[in-house]
Amino acid sequence: MKTISENRCFGGMQGVYSHTSSATACDMTFGLFLPEDAQDGPVPVLWYLSGLTCTHENAMVKAGAQSWAAEQGIALIFPDTSPRGEGVADDDAYDLGQGAGFYVNATQAPWAPNFRMWDYIATDLPDLVFKEFPLDAERQAITGHSMGGHGALTLAMGLPGRFRSVSAFSPICHPTNGDWGRKQLSAYLGEDEGAWAAHDATLMMRDTGLDIPLLVDTGSSDQFIDLLQPEALAQAVAARRVPATLRLQKGYDHSYFFVSSFIEDHVTFHAEALYS
Repeated sequence: MKTISENRCFGGMQGVYSHTSSATACDMTFGLFLPEDAQDGPVPVLWYLSGLTCTHENAMVKAGAQSWAAEQGIALIFPDTSPRGEGVADDDAYDLGQGAGFYVNATQAPWAPNFRMWDYIATDLPDLVFKEFPLDAERQAITGHSMGGHGALTLAMGLPGRFRSVSAFSPICHPTNGDWGRKQLSAYLGEDEGAWAAHDATLMMRDTGLDIPLLVDTGSSDQFIDLLQPEALAQAVAARRVPATLRLQKGYDHSYFFVSSFIEDHVTFHAEALYS
């Protein structure tokens, strides 16, 4: 692991680090905020997964989460959204390839050698951070925005027992049924739609439900709301009778202005679960 930068932040430390990932077979970069409480021992962790075109830096700089995490004594981890670098497959479109990993393990050429973002978030990066930093692996929560909201929801349901709570901002809720999903899932996983179901929050909710607290915020004026399909997830939550808070926030769009407006709510929501 290499240290790229470390900056004092709200009494704690905002770091950026790189490492060679066995999952993605390339160098990866991530951000980690450690609150001041980490000087006294391991602290709980909130993972933040970012959306299309983002790197580790977008939420780290724009979401404003560090002040609230410092107040609650919670560490924040900001992974990258895909493998990157020379020799890593890419596409000219913004919604496929580098910056658009969709948190799946690709099985199709040319993506399979590097695009294993499920394993990276589920295994590879946790193995590193829990070894190198004072983090409590028994107290983890996860959130994300847009494509990252999709990842947060599917990882929470796909790794039962790992997280104590899950939330999302404007998540892609039903990717097997929309243009933000079918293109990417077919490219990464092939044409067998049966392989896609494990990466669709609505289908997973219908099939297995969720036994941890859930909070989802979507802007009513989100310019991509037809692609996000929040109503599909709401219907699945209702059908499974899963306790959840699903909110449409009047007038808000898909931007980080929206995320930063409600990040305090989400950090507080996770703190209640992490410290219960």
